[in-house]
Amino acid sequence: MADRSIDSLPLPLEVRAKLAELDLELSEGSDAKEFPRHVCEEARHNGIALLSKYPSELHAITDNTFVQLDTKSKYNGDITQKGYEKKRSKLLGAYLPQPPGVEPSLPQERRTPVTPSSSSRYHRRRSSGSRDERYRSDVHTEAVQAALAKHKERKMAVPMPSKRRSLVVQTSMDAYTPPDTSSGSEDEGSGQGDSQGTPSSSQGSLNMEHWISRAIHGSTTSSTNSSSSTQSGGSGAANALADVMTQTHIENHSAPPDITTYTTEHSIQVERPQGSTPRAVPKYGNAELMETGDGVPVSSRVSAKIQQLVNTLKRPKRPPLREFFVDDFEELLEVQQPDPNQPRPEGAQMLAIRGEQLGVVTNWPPSLEAALQRWGTISPKAPCLTTMDTNGKPLYILTYGKLWTRSMKVAYNILHKLGTKQEPMVRPGDRVALVFPNNDPAAFMVAFYGCLLAEVVPVPIEVPLTRKDAGSQQIGFLLGSCGVTVALTSDACHKGLPKSPTGEILQFKGWPRLLWFVTESKHLSKPPRDWFPHIKDANNDTAYIEYKTCKDGSVLGVTVTRIALLTHCQALTQACAYTEAETIVNVLDFKKDVGLWHGILTSVMNMMHVISIPYSLMKVNPLSWIQKVYAYKAKVACVKSRDMHWALVAHRDQRDINLTSLRMLIVADGANPWSISSCDAFLNVFQSKGLRPEVICPCASSPEALTVAIRRPTDDTNQPPGRGVLSMHGLSYGVIRVDSEEKLSVLTVQDVGLVMPGGVMCVVRPEGIPLLCRTDEIGELCVCSIAAGTSYYGLSGMTKNTFEMFPMMSSGAPISEYPFVRTGLLGFVGPGGMVFVVGKMDGLMVVSGRRHNADDIVATALAVEPMKFVYRGRIAVFSINVLHDERIVIIAEQRPDSTEEDSFQWMSRVLQAIDGIHQVGVYCLALVPANTLPKTPLGGIHLSETKQCFLEGSLHPCNVLMCPHTCVTNLPKPRQKQPEIGPASVMVGNLVSGKRIAQASGRDLGQIEDNDQGRKFMFLAEVLQWRAQTTPDHVLFTLLNSRGTIANSLTCLQLHKRAEKIAVMLMERGHLQDGDHVALVYPPGIDLIAAFYGCLYAGCVPITVRPPHPQNIATTLPTVKMIVEVSRSACIMTSQLVVKLLRSREAGAAVDVRTWPPVLDTDDLPKRRPAQIYKPSNPDTLAYLDFSVSTTGMLAGVKMSHAATSALCRSIKLQCELYPSREVAICLDPYCGLGFVLWCLCSVYSGHQSILIPPSELEINPSLWLLAVSQYKVRDTFCSYSVMELCTKGLGSQTESLKTRGLDLSRVRTCVVVAEERPRIALTQSFSKLFKDLNLNPRAVSTSFGCRVNLAICLQGTSGPDPTTVYVDMRALRHDRVRLVERGSPHSLPLMESGKILPGVRIIIANPETKGPLGDSHLGEIWVHSAHNASGYFTIYGDESLQSDHFNSRLSFGDTQTVWARTGYLGFLRRTDLTDANGERHDALYVVGALDEAMELRGMRYHPIDIETSVIRSHKSITECAVFTWTNLLVVVVELDGSEQEALDLVPLVTNVVLEEHYLIVGVVVVVDVGVIPINSRGEKQRMHLRDGFLADQLDPIYVAYNM
Repeated sequence: MADRSIDSLPLPLEVRAKLAELDLELSEGSDAKEFPRHVCEEARHNGIALLSKYPSELHAITDNTFVQLDTKSKYNGDITQKGYEKKRSKLLGAYLPQPPGVEPSLPQERRTPVTPSSSSRYHRRRSSGSRDERYRSDVHTEAVQAALAKHKERKMAVPMPSKRRSLVVQTSMDAYTPPDTSSGSEDEGSGQGDSQGTPSSSQGSLNMEHWISRAIHGSTTSSTNSSSSTQSGGSGAANALADVMTQTHIENHSAPPDITTYTTEHSIQVERPQGSTPRAVPKYGNAELMETGDGVPVSSRVSAKIQQLVNTLKRPKRPPLREFFVDDFEELLEVQQPDPNQPRPEGAQMLAIRGEQLGVVTNWPPSLEAALQRWGTISPKAPCLTTMDTNGKPLYILTYGKLWTRSMKVAYNILHKLGTKQEPMVRPGDRVALVFPNNDPAAFMVAFYGCLLAEVVPVPIEVPLTRKDAGSQQIGFLLGSCGVTVALTSDACHKGLPKSPTGEILQFKGWPRLLWFVTESKHLSKPPRDWFPHIKDANNDTAYIEYKTCKDGSVLGVTVTRIALLTHCQALTQACAYTEAETIVNVLDFKKDVGLWHGILTSVMNMMHVISIPYSLMKVNPLSWIQKVYAYKAKVACVKSRDMHWALVAHRDQRDINLTSLRMLIVADGANPWSISSCDAFLNVFQSKGLRPEVICPCASSPEALTVAIRRPTDDTNQPPGRGVLSMHGLSYGVIRVDSEEKLSVLTVQDVGLVMPGGVMCVVRPEGIPLLCRTDEIGELCVCSIAAGTSYYGLSGMTKNTFEMFPMMSSGAPISEYPFVRTGLLGFVGPGGMVFVVGKMDGLMVVSGRRHNADDIVATALAVEPMKFVYRGRIAVFSINVLHDERIVIIAEQRPDSTEEDSFQWMSRVLQAIDGIHQVGVYCLALVPANTLPKTPLGGIHLSETKQCFLEGSLHPCNVLMCPHTCVTNLPKPRQKQPEIGPASVMVGNLVSGKRIAQASGRDLGQIEDNDQGRKFMFLAEVLQWRAQTTPDHVLFTLLNSRGTIANSLTCLQLHKRAEKIAVMLMERGHLQDGDHVALVYPPGIDLIAAFYGCLYAGCVPITVRPPHPQNIATTLPTVKMIVEVSRSACIMTSQLVVKLLRSREAGAAVDVRTWPPVLDTDDLPKRRPAQIYKPSNPDTLAYLDFSVSTTGMLAGVKMSHAATSALCRSIKLQCELYPSREVAICLDPYCGLGFVLWCLCSVYSGHQSILIPPSELEINPSLWLLAVSQYKVRDTFCSYSVMELCTKGLGSQTESLKTRGLDLSRVRTCVVVAEERPRIALTQSFSKLFKDLNLNPRAVSTSFGCRVNLAICLQGTSGPDPTTVYVDMRALRHDRVRLVERGSPHSLPLMESGKILPGVRIIIANPETKGPLGDSHLGEIWVHSAHNASGYFTIYGDESLQSDHFNSRLSFGDTQTVWARTGYLGFLRRTDLTDANGERHDALYVVGALDEAMELRGMRYHPIDIETSVIRSHKSITECAVFTWTNLLVVVVELDGSEQEALDLVPLVTNVVLEEHYLIVGVVVVVDVGVIPINSRGEKQRMHLRDGFLADQLDPIYVAYNM
């Protein structure tokens, strides 16, 4: 790199020569710039001379063309940028002065900034050959660059999204990123090049830990840098990105590591240091962890990126809107307060502007048909229309004679040859469709005039190419509403329409049935000699209907009457000074708008000759229209800015061009903000070819008002055209301010001439009552003229609003008795009556009270370097409504060869440019592959269809950047926690307001008289012995296998005997004392039950542990080991199979096998009985330990005493009325909680038979559980949510076949889901609905509720009312309040009662902070008091202090004596109108969610499940979702069931739905494969495990988006 600083270094001559050689090698390897040969020769002789002579040139190359250099070098074997950097730094290393604090061994980089102007100058030269930079003005480009430069001063870093390799490959990047060198190596913002000092790859390997530790402990600049590097250091383009956004200092450069993409799978391969090999990261394995400041172990890469995001978000936002007072209940969104400093209009009220009088010329025809008749008979040989083929050769010349005779023929055939004589299909006044391709204007013209002569109404539309053409359906609706039954078309077009196998033309979606009628002469009958069309003077009948596509994609038909048609032609003739036989070149679409008005209608009125240039020829030869102007000496040409722009791009000093003949160049889209730059640039180039400045005539038009204004061709060359340089800021408030100080954010507009002859124009306020604007105010242009449309066909309401509008003066009086037509154009009338247009109503976006125009935003985005980035300038800008405001969305097609870095860098710059120039944030910026946006028939972007695809998630972008943090400024005010009101005041308040304190209890155990024999015994072991004596052969347990047959069963005696043998084994082989802990590691089954009672017989304390999964030992075995260690088990009891697993090689790799306690195998039992069976001395001693991992990832074991165990069994027995004659089917995991109690304990206590179905068997046979329930005629069954979900998903389509197999669920009385969470109402309802066909009573399905401190609090029993459902306001819940609302009201959340409170259980709702009792229907923590509460935590991993509080809490006020256990769940009690079995009013308990799981965001409490439910609803491919917070950012993980191409569609939808429904901004969206979100045995999401996996980079995500 030719640094200017090199001159000041003491470099030896040979070093300078080598540097020069290097630079030369680099420049030759690049296609960046052709150096003159003599320069190269000179360089070989004298390196130093080159350096001094062309420093800036070389500088521009090296700084701006890294991408080209690299790609070229990859294929040509030249020096790469990276190689260049290495060699150069090696040469200079010894001579560069070291900055302080840097080791001399690390070569440093110094770079002089290129000024924006030099880089843009250079870029302009480079890109002049591109065809796809749309209509840009240099003014705009410079403004954009200045805005970007300004942005650099503010420090800002954006974390780059992470993408799975496969996703990148699918967007065809692989071809452009060869793996041998780092892609786009140190591309310092190709094209911007104004970096201060940038890390080179040699520094990327700077001590990684050093970087991370600084990043995490909040260093100043390093953590704000952004990168997409892999383990070996930095790929520079991302540094470039950071450079665009931060000014980093040279000392701080250590390239930060990337996050969430695997080294091996990253899209950019970086040269690795010799000998290093990529390491695969095990899923959920022991990733290398490090600690953050708050001691949370995380992986460096994710945390660094999130840290970076947090730092980005800490930047001060645009000033927030004024805070709004928020009532504690209502979350009012902030209301936009008007800016006190906003500019206001100060001018006087404007007056209506009148156009010149429409001169009545004697020889103007009385109607257009009369004109055609005149020319067709007087000058039949005069050429009317010449059409071109794709080679630019004249294809066909239509003369006036032929046009007249053929039109007559068409008219005759339409009226007389369709239908029968008595019943003609088409009568005068009927509508017919004209379907002609864009390359056949002659056939269209004949058909159009044929319709006018037949007095039928033509409706010209586009050719529907496929059945699902973008917008084609809406056209069909228009045809249907116009009552069209006949479509006229050409032979070629008819042949090309899609047909069915029988040869019939397909019915297009949404179209009416049409008769297709070919208008070629050879297919038509000759009219009789005596038949002539009836030619009338122009009247108020409809002449034709022009279609118009609205902002929302709907298509309207604008009706134009015959008098309007004629008057419009007269006004155009007068304004454009058309004379007979002039030649006019038309490049525009001749079916509508300016192309139709000039090229088909006005031309015939004046007998002009039209040269029609089809779009297909323009694509091949953009200069064709200019060549035709020269060849035909045309006086007038009708073009769009696009055509001028393409001509400029293709222009290469052609000889065959001269534009002196042109007197008028009509620019049809002259009202567009970017047309001015095309006009200027075109004039600059073609002035030398005879183009005069006054010839360029922009015009403004709209489908409703036809031509609104047009600049007249003047002979006075001195009169300069009108220009306005307006302040963007003023425009956004609808005020005209000529900009003086702020040169960046301006809009330069040109006038579109004067009002049309015979018309009156005024400007009215766009919203509300149509009041006249002031002179310095922007409004909608309105026109009063005969030459305008009269209605939207068939839509009287919309017609009234648009075509019959009466503008008002400030006094309230209308300005005229005649109605005005709204044009849909925004603008003002300047001095001298010149009309200026600044945008369209359709493109208007009102963002927080300020108006922005889509076209202006497009122009800014297209001026961002590198301009060639957007493929063919194809970019769409629209707004979507999110959270009561419009949000700007930009979607652009990117070039096929763009790399990830190019894309991301361009996106970041666009955001800054728009922020700098328009002072508005972009909500979402998405890039899609080239040519994938929906197209209009002429190849433009179909805006409403694009918006539709975006909103339904079917765009499939390849890059997305969401910026909700910067854009959304109207969130509700964060909740300020009020100082707590004391518990006493709360209680008094409740009493005063007549509310009872929220408490409830199940039936009182003392008063229940039951003949319960089990009550005689205090211990379960005694109950078993008693049953073995009294009913030895009664079967207690039956285990089913996956085929539904009995795998094993146990009678009372068999269980007793087996337990005795196990007790002997424990004492003799295990040498255990009473009170020792034993881990039971068994698959679900009978062995587990026997082992449990064996432990009780031996006086040991059993702990049931789920065995490791044979397919997943690495992740499941450590949990087993942890429980064994934490529970202090003296030995492990298990079966032979599990023993093999524990001793396998895989197990050895996962844990240290040598530290296991002794392992006893119960498949080999001693034959003897024990001398005596252990009997505990005290019922409060420990019976067993219940270990479980909570949803927050905490491993907690609770102590269950013998007394609590018996009390729990009795309570369940009474609630469910269980007796020895009953059979209960249980499909649950038997390792903890109520699942274990039902599986192992209840049958022994109550004597009923338990049919045991291991849930794992359902994976093989999903119908197993329900078939068993049906076969055994079971009345009560218990299952988990996972089982219910498996049945709902797996058997959804099989209900008929199950019915035929005899499955009948009519006997089921209770089907209870055992859970420790809020009832999943959607799942239980869909289960009930699905199996209603199999006679399942929906009332039978209910849920239970238990937790760690009390395993069973609620359980829907046999008697008592059905569970009730209430609807609460989700917004009130966030404020910890309960507000009941009607079903279906907005923000309503259904909550189902969690079953009935068990006998002997008392519940109270308490404030978790003050511990005071709360009133009925108030949200608080559920506290429970019962004989079967657990007696404490055995150990809670890492937090012993919680114990006393959780199990022995007292209220701070009221009943302060009772000891309660705190469940850790929020909920509320509500007294219902239903009656309990004992005649009391029923108290229903509603569980809302766990306190541990709840997220505090913006001062409010959110339950993850609510956000997850919204997210899952947002797109059909999201199967599961989990949310968690990290450093105050909301992270949403979604599982994608679909192609990876859909991954990026989800990001905006997820962000939108969470904003809309929860008023939260999503910080990170992670898209993963199905099955990545971990779920425990109860079917609960393990969100904390997921969080750890995400931070340790173990999820292998498809895509990670960091919202800004």
